[in-house]
Amino acid sequence: MIDVNLIREDADLVKAKLLKKGVEVDFTPWLEADKRRKEIIGEVEAMKARKNKVSSEIPALKKAGQPVDHIFKEMKDLGTEIAKLDEERAEVEKFMQDFICRLPNLPDDDVIAGGKEANEVVKVFGEKPVFDYEPKNHVDLCTSLGLIDYERGVKVAGNGSWIYRGMGSRLEWALLNFFITEHIKDGYELILPPHMLGYNCGFGAGQFPKFADEVYWVGSEGASESGRFMLPTAETILVNMYAGEIMEADMLPLKFAGYTPCYRKEAGSYRSEERGMIRGHQFNKVEMVQYAHPDHSQEAFEELVGKACALVEKLGLHYRLSKLAAGDCSASMARTYDIEVWIPSMGIYKEVSSVSNANDYQARRNNTRFRDTDGKLKYVHTLNGSGLATSRILPALVEQYQNADGSITVPEVLRPFMGGIDKITL
Repeated sequence: MIDVNLIREDADLVKAKLLKKGVEVDFTPWLEADKRRKEIIGEVEAMKARKNKVSSEIPALKKAGQPVDHIFKEMKDLGTEIAKLDEERAEVEKFMQDFICRLPNLPDDDVIAGGKEANEVVKVFGEKPVFDYEPKNHVDLCTSLGLIDYERGVKVAGNGSWIYRGMGSRLEWALLNFFITEHIKDGYELILPPHMLGYNCGFGAGQFPKFADEVYWVGSEGASESGRFMLPTAETILVNMYAGEIMEADMLPLKFAGYTPCYRKEAGSYRSEERGMIRGHQFNKVEMVQYAHPDHSQEAFEELVGKACALVEKLGLHYRLSKLAAGDCSASMARTYDIEVWIPSMGIYKEVSSVSNANDYQARRNNTRFRDTDGKLKYVHTLNGSGLATSRILPALVEQYQNADGSITVPEVLRPFMGGIDKITL
């Protein structure tokens, strides 16, 4: 969440930064509540001091044979007033907490205002493939080669579902193994986390309470603080693994690569071009997460961007790298770069990885801190990046690597994970 001291010091500046994300906030109620909270604290401290003072007078009065009933009555009245003020303070602080928890992260200073229309392409790798024959789309390719069973996927699980079969299963598994092998080689610890998480994980990642209706809830508790939900991305658990803990500075950075299926409700209707695997309720993804020292946060971000790009480049796929405008960054993130792969049949680029820096926003929500070399406790910075999601990589791969005879050439880096197979044919 946002550092509340920033609001106290310059609410107008915070308001202006949030406007870059298209979020308009009036901080007047929060500032008034904060003022009242300070007044209550002062009043309670004064009453406690008075209570202690009159209490200390009782022994001397008793020794002198003086009545003390009025002292006990004043102490009781003070106690009653303190309890009322404590109750009011709790209500005020709950309002302030609820207010702050629903605010998105502040964008970094160099992130421009606007939505998708303001995104900036900062890199392009390779060129769009050119075919001297009529190319097929990934749905037809995967169906004709028996890689994906879309019809039975829908039959057993509904729209947005598919079944990998035969060589399709092996190609999917090869992609995941390739990603994981590359991450381990680069010093990332492989994590296989649980798929059902508690509400605290969604809150700590910044997805709850605002986006609590966008995940699949399990059990009768439903969308509640006692409920459990299916993770929408491994990031949700990885950024919460050290929640409430204090690390030493020499532990940083922590680097994790988590493999999971991801479970998501998809808002709105499917667009006509988003056939096959482009948009689904369950898909496989390897997620990278770093816990970084604030002084090395940008360095960690650049590393994650480089790693995500390198994976797509080693696969030989044409893509572009885009720096997102503030309004296109997710609520929890201060900056995001998208790696967008070219889907020939759709004639558009589709995001296969988002690399983001939350700065201390998530760490403040889940209270993840470290003791710096100067002995001070500070919040870590958390960063994440898909490395990669397969539901769009695989369609791009089969389309960009298709041949005139309907076969698919297997990228060289995947062949060791497919028993040396270099081409998928009928």
